[in-house]
Amino acid sequence: MQLSNEEEDHNLSLSKFESMLKTNKVLFFDSEEFEEIILHYLDMGKAALAKKALKLALDQHPKSTGLKLVQVEMLVYDDKLELAEKLLNELYAIEPTNEEIYIQKANIYSKRDQHDKAVELLKIALKYTDDYADVYNLIGMEYLFMDNFELAKENFIKCLEEDLEDQSALYNVVYCFEFLDQNQEAIIFLNQYIEKNPYSEIAWHQVGRLHYGVKEYESAIRAFDYATLIDDEFLGAFMEKAKAFERLKKYKEAIESYERTIELEDATSYALLRIGKCYEKIGKKALALKYFNETVHEDPLLDKGWIAITDFYIRQKNYQKALFFVNKALAIDNQNRLYWKRYASINKQMNFFEEAEFGYRKAVEFGDHSLETWLFWVDILQFLGEFQSAVQTLLQASEYFPEENEVEYRLAGLYYMLSEATKAKFHLSNALRLNLANQTLLEELFPVVWAKKIVQNFIAKHNKL
Repeated sequence: MQLSNEEEDHNLSLSKFESMLKTNKVLFFDSEEFEEIILHYLDMGKAALAKKALKLALDQHPKSTGLKLVQVEMLVYDDKLELAEKLLNELYAIEPTNEEIYIQKANIYSKRDQHDKAVELLKIALKYTDDYADVYNLIGMEYLFMDNFELAKENFIKCLEEDLEDQSALYNVVYCFEFLDQNQEAIIFLNQYIEKNPYSEIAWHQVGRLHYGVKEYESAIRAFDYATLIDDEFLGAFMEKAKAFERLKKYKEAIESYERTIELEDATSYALLRIGKCYEKIGKKALALKYFNETVHEDPLLDKGWIAITDFYIRQKNYQKALFFVNKALAIDNQNRLYWKRYASINKQMNFFEEAEFGYRKAVEFGDHSLETWLFWVDILQFLGEFQSAVQTLLQASEYFPEENEVEYRLAGLYYMLSEATKAKFHLSNALRLNLANQTLLEELFPVVWAKKIVQNFIAKHNKL
């Protein structure tokens, strides 16, 4: 790739400066060369070298406004805002029409969270600048800090009107539209932008994302196609296109797109997992399994990979294999509630009820508070004859589900089993009030209780109310 003359000069200045530092000879640079050298080091995060260059620069050009403005930038960078402000006021007295002075003052106000004052100063900078795009972009950012997305959007659009190629402004416009729930308006805006700049792969990609967001998958794929035609190494567009194909159940096309992402970059666990899921959907089980295994090999900490393999074997009713993989997953992360729930349900299927009870207990302990998990756990405790533990568990569950008839019917049944009639009646009354039709639950889970005359009489009396 050929460098432009400007880039060549810049590289020469840098190497000349660095060789000067090594030899301790003092060489002359004009002030603009110094500015570029200092800003280069700042961009690289090499603050010490930037300061060294600035000191030499000011020794050689003590009156240069440009260098003093770079000095301001460095003071702001170091959070020395009072010093920066003092220097800016001195520069303002000399050059009141220099837009950079207003931009740097705005930067200081922004650092102090006085974003409205920053906007006022940037609006003054607009009067003196030649680079409208940059200033509109800065105004847009200040409005973003103030959570004023409408005005931020307006200024980013003005920035793009000045400079069609400003990619950060393009992303920010779309971000504002999305935050304001204006997806359709964003699509209209981007289509107008594409008319002016048809080869913007970013714009096509954003249009695709927005169509995907409103479930217009065919339109999304069309947009991603354009993005990948313009840039055939656009990883994000291939990934999004694959997801859209999946949504349309076009699994072969989805696999092709995911595979393209793997060609472009080292395989990601996400792409491998999705390819596995697609193969499973088209019935190619051996290939699905191959990719699921590759997923966990690529990223052993990705729970979705282990869950995909485990669920694959559960669907095949191969519980031995499912248990083997869920145990491998638990060996890596034994605090994952998704693993514990599967461990429990697999053991339940295999009639290992004590292990199943342990699994549900662990799932709840690590944050699974879904009603289904509580009830599975309780029903196993009941099956094991641990009625007191079952009651304690249900009372815990009732804190999360205070008006749940399934909890109340179970509490009623268990209290009857424990011969605590008063508590039993209280919970049965609650259950019948919440869902009368679900009384068959009592018959299914507690046939002995259901057969009691006292219970039948209580239900009959409630039905008459």
